[in-house]
Amino acid sequence: MPLPAGPIVGPVPEGRDADEYDKLRRRVLWAMPYGLYVLGTRAGDRRNGMTLNWATQVSFDPKLVAVSVEKEAFTHELLLEGKVFTLNLVDREDRALVRKFTKPVEVDLEAKTLNGFAFHDALSGAPVLDDAMAYVDCAVRQQVDVGGHTLFLGEVVDAGFQKSEETGALRMEDTRMNYGG
Repeated sequence: MPLPAGPIVGPVPEGRDADEYDKLRRRVLWAMPYGLYVLGTRAGDRRNGMTLNWATQVSFDPKLVAVSVEKEAFTHELLLEGKVFTLNLVDREDRALVRKFTKPVEVDLEAKTLNGFAFHDALSGAPVLDDAMAYVDCAVRQQVDVGGHTLFLGEVVDAGFQKSEETGALRMEDTRMNYGG
């Protein structure tokens, strides 16, 4: 897959070719293992689902999950306003599902669908996809500016499995998608 063109971000070690080093650095960062999720958000009656791969648990006590969201994303606006999110874990066999959430989402509150996929509201009010293997429901406790993104730290208020966990959760490496680097 060709590397995206754009400005070189960050320092380049002395004596290294900037373009070649940038390509190498991107490949190394893309090789890091990431899950691939649908992030559900809500502010008032507005809901959204967005494909996301920058997510991880960051604390045991309290149980905290961090997600990093681009500042220009509609999801970012909902997180700032609504202060809740769900991290929908997708079954490895359902990889096509995450592609449906890379573009703007059509929400049908009457039918309770996001891009045609049924959802229900979690305890926090954020949407949980009925097709998700599992979900983590979070209330935003802190946000950290990290350049072009904001890192939202959410305290886990509920979690559960909706399908067998035997096939495992979808990972970035299960697809041809990439983000970051």
